[in-house]
Amino acid sequence: MRPFLKWAGGKRQLLPQLRRFYPADFDTYHEPFLGSGAVFFDLAGSGRLDGRRAELSDENPDLIGCYLRVRDSLDAVLAALGRLDRGHARGEADHYRQVRDRRFNPARRSWRRAGAAIDAYSPDLAAMFIYLNRTGYNGLFRVNRSGDFNVPPGRYARPRIIDAELLTAASRALAAPGVSIRLAGFATVIERVAANDFVYFDPPYAPLSATANFRSYTARGFSDADQARLQQVVVTLASRGATVILSNSVAPLVTQLFEGNLAAHAAGLTPYRVQARRAINARADRRGLIEELIVTNGVAS
Repeated sequence: MRPFLKWAGGKRQLLPQLRRFYPADFDTYHEPFLGSGAVFFDLAGSGRLDGRRAELSDENPDLIGCYLRVRDSLDAVLAALGRLDRGHARGEADHYRQVRDRRFNPARRSWRRAGAAIDAYSPDLAAMFIYLNRTGYNGLFRVNRSGDFNVPPGRYARPRIIDAELLTAASRALAAPGVSIRLAGFATVIERVAANDFVYFDPPYAPLSATANFRSYTARGFSDADQARLQQVVVTLASRGATVILSNSVAPLVTQLFEGNLAAHAAGLTPYRVQARRAINARADRRGLIEELIVTNGVAS
């Protein structure tokens, strides 16, 4: 089982490293930066979530709305995706811009003016979200200060816009007993995590340079102060007895928070530098293996 969305910093390439620290036994799984859900789908596909609860959350309302529609309204999403697929075959980049500017953003503005209720996120919006994700530049989700989606079209010869089998498998996994999906900021996980739970944090990575900043996945962004707050949450949950795994960049801000940090060390957290393959860079010659940080109190297998 694999994600149906692309996401900046998606974790499919890092899964072999992350699996080393999955706990053999846990009660509830929590993923408060859902993104593409690579770890959730990995756990679900391997049967590790059978008989267990999973609480999935993110503060991106479009993302959560899309997941809920895939779970609850799959037939309508697939029908709308089919229409978008046929339109893209005729117009490609022009069709992408038309969907983005004349349909998706106006529909989102109307939805937001009406209160942005997650249950009111329509199957058409979810289908457009998936379409733009599959055909936009590097699968990014980026909004401007006004909250409008502004990612340019990507350059793909034959993008796979509709994958009914994959979406059906994802819908079943999301609808499994014990799985909940909610719109929430990462810090609210403190209210829900108990000892013997398993938590995976995949925040927007702290940028390694001024040109490598992909923090605008909501209009508010993800600041250095948010990274520091996240470290406090991770330390708190590890001290509580939950198994915690966090992945992030090796930016100086992050390494200061976890490498040689007394509070992190006292909570039993160990940082590991690992190699991962990344494809999101404006310059193709700068894509490839990079160093990333995994922080966990889990025991390596």
